[in-house]
Amino acid sequence: MITRGLTTLTLGVALSLSAQAQTTAAAEPAVAASAARSGPPAGFVAPAEPKPDETQAQRAKSQPGNNAPTWRAVRESGTTPGYSSLPGAEQGVLIQPFVQYPGSAKTTAGEAWRQVRNQWIIPYGGSLIFLAVLALAIFYWKRGPLGHDHPETGRKIERFTPFERAAHWTNASAFVVLAVSGLVMAFGKFLLLPVIGSTLFGWLTYALKTAHNFVGPLFAVSLIVVVVTFIKDNFANASDFVWLSKLGGMLSDKEVPSHRFNAGEKGMFWWGVLIPGLVVVGSGLILDKLVPGLAYLRGDMQVAHMIHAVAALIMTTLLIGHIYMGTIGVKGALGAMKTGYVDEAWAKEHHELWYNDVKAGKIPAQRSTPPAPNPTLQPGA
Repeated sequence: MITRGLTTLTLGVALSLSAQAQTTAAAEPAVAASAARSGPPAGFVAPAEPKPDETQAQRAKSQPGNNAPTWRAVRESGTTPGYSSLPGAEQGVLIQPFVQYPGSAKTTAGEAWRQVRNQWIIPYGGSLIFLAVLALAIFYWKRGPLGHDHPETGRKIERFTPFERAAHWTNASAFVVLAVSGLVMAFGKFLLLPVIGSTLFGWLTYALKTAHNFVGPLFAVSLIVVVVTFIKDNFANASDFVWLSKLGGMLSDKEVPSHRFNAGEKGMFWWGVLIPGLVVVGSGLILDKLVPGLAYLRGDMQVAHMIHAVAALIMTTLLIGHIYMGTIGVKGALGAMKTGYVDEAWAKEHHELWYNDVKAGKIPAQRSTPPAPNPTLQPGA
């Protein structure tokens, strides 16, 4: 009896659901027909189809929420600048046009500059400086300082006047500040940041960047003074080719005779100071926005930076050799720039032709005017 009752109840529910479904299906055409007869509400305007050349304001009406015109304008702002009320030559350019710098792929100018800096200038420039330091360290280990220890004869020759030494030390001090700050900004992220942490590294790079910007003009002025002061003694002559053919005697016990500056020092003057120095100064003034009449567009600044970095790395590498020779590489060389005077024996060993001219009276042994004695001071006072 229970089983028969459940069966009857189930059959009744099924028949009821089937009847409801048939009623709904029969009503759907009537509802659709009624909606078709009534049409859209009064005042309804169907949106127009979006067009490819629409502005963002037009797209907001034709297809709300679609910001494709805005991002298309951003992408193409390098060739067709957009509108902005901000001041500046490139205020409407958010993404630079495609370019291809030497060593980069053809991509946006900012990315191309980044590739040149990170894939070429930083690794190869760092390797160049490292190899220069390594080579000098090996040379000093194997050869030691050049020259001999000479007993003081008491006969001095003025090698550098006070003005020459002041010009040299001013330019050298400015160069050291620029070189150290530039190297930290270029390589500090890889060498110093993991050691000293981001906070100290941030303050250090900010301070060095500020020093770099302020010392740059001082280096530019002092470079001109150094060039004008020393250029007359740095033109090549026949003895320089003899010096070069024998490598200056660096691999023997006797130096090749030379004038006031030997061929190596003259080469350093032209290729380590004058030429790269002018390139560094010119590109640096552009980066500091100190050259009048330039628009200072981002592309111009990127090119100026790449030139500046390459020239600075070459100059730094060569002057590392100059600093070595002027300090521990040649005995007595540092004293000559500190006091201005060298002993006759030192002059004869390292610059014999210059020494001969001094002894022959062609060049005065005392080139500057010594300070006049103070008449108020009595001898023995």
